[in-house]
Amino acid sequence: MMAKAEELAEALAPRTTAYHEIWLTDDETGEKTLASGGSNGHEVEPIYGPTYLPRKFKTAFALPDDNCVDVYANDLGFLTVHEDGKIIGYNVLAGGGMGVTPSAAKTFPALAKRLCFVPPEDVIDIAVAIVEVQRDYGNRSDRKVARLKYTIHNMGIETFKEKVQEYFGKPLTACRDVDVHGFDDHIGWFEQGDGKFFYGLNIENGRIIDREGFQLKTALRKILTEMSPGVRITAHQSILFTDLVESDRERIASILHDHGVKTSEEISTLRRWSMACVALPTCGLAVAESERVLPGLIDILEPEVAKLGLDRDAFTLRMTGCPNACARPYNSDIGIVGRTLGKYTIFLGGRLLGDRLNEKYKDVIPFDDLPREITAVLACYKAEREQNETLGDFCYRKGLDDVRGWTDQWLADHAGA
Repeated sequence: MMAKAEELAEALAPRTTAYHEIWLTDDETGEKTLASGGSNGHEVEPIYGPTYLPRKFKTAFALPDDNCVDVYANDLGFLTVHEDGKIIGYNVLAGGGMGVTPSAAKTFPALAKRLCFVPPEDVIDIAVAIVEVQRDYGNRSDRKVARLKYTIHNMGIETFKEKVQEYFGKPLTACRDVDVHGFDDHIGWFEQGDGKFFYGLNIENGRIIDREGFQLKTALRKILTEMSPGVRITAHQSILFTDLVESDRERIASILHDHGVKTSEEISTLRRWSMACVALPTCGLAVAESERVLPGLIDILEPEVAKLGLDRDAFTLRMTGCPNACARPYNSDIGIVGRTLGKYTIFLGGRLLGDRLNEKYKDVIPFDDLPREITAVLACYKAEREQNETLGDFCYRKGLDDVRGWTDQWLADHAGA
């Protein structure tokens, strides 16, 4: 699967040097030269033409039992179909995207739609066909609605399929009866299949930093210098160290502890499955805090979750400083989206699998009220869930009106507690 992803990345790479020529660098003499080496950038671009795409375009490959890339949140997704350990093809998904412009009601989050099934040899051709349809029919007059999800929305899925089939050059085959049913964040120690190991280290909100009592940057530098592992960055903002040996376990734990950093095994399930965008002060679109306040929110929630006996339950909690949704809050169990300075909208009913959008639960909630509001939801879940039911599935089954009624009463009963 990784080889196919790399093959597709190469196939979809721009052929011209135009993009690279935007960037300049100093040569040995201090003069500015083209980073691309001086090509004039006017070669033929076989896929993108002279205008490229109307907007960004994201592609992901996933396994049914491991949707760690949130495949349904991408413009283009390939869900592996395999039998007896052999990949027989891919279910093709199209039109995912989380971003919403708060001032534009015409914008919305969307999950990718199931389009067709292709054997491995057709992956590049179907991807090119979809990209070319977006190139030719994507909105170029309004950037807010220029992603593939809006192209599909405006054309209708059946018309979109017909157009993709036309560009593909042969009939589309219906998706196989395979869908995502698992999600692995790859945190902790695992055998990697060649006698060596990889270690997934949880990096809270993806922030690598040194501060008093917590020297994560220095610890990582020491691990990289001393052990020279391979490094992968996950879609949940964490790091995988690869090509390790058994004896590295103790040494990595020792380095982390020496620098005030907990191992992945020592953090709570709640913190492990949380994620935030950078928000204020880094992002110019942010209207509220996210990365800087989510750790404190988790600190408050952890003992409440433990009291409820839910500390081993895995559910996604994602927070963003605005509706543009860089931390993918709209398909999580609990989404917290910045509404205005210090106030947030809470969304419920997505799920860890990433294949269902959540819904607005409560709006304009002050940050200081978030712990009690979320604790109330978890108390409702604890009291009325069915056996083996996840938080997102519970909220979806019960309905947010019923959840809201239950939690409002709980909040009134526990006022001042």
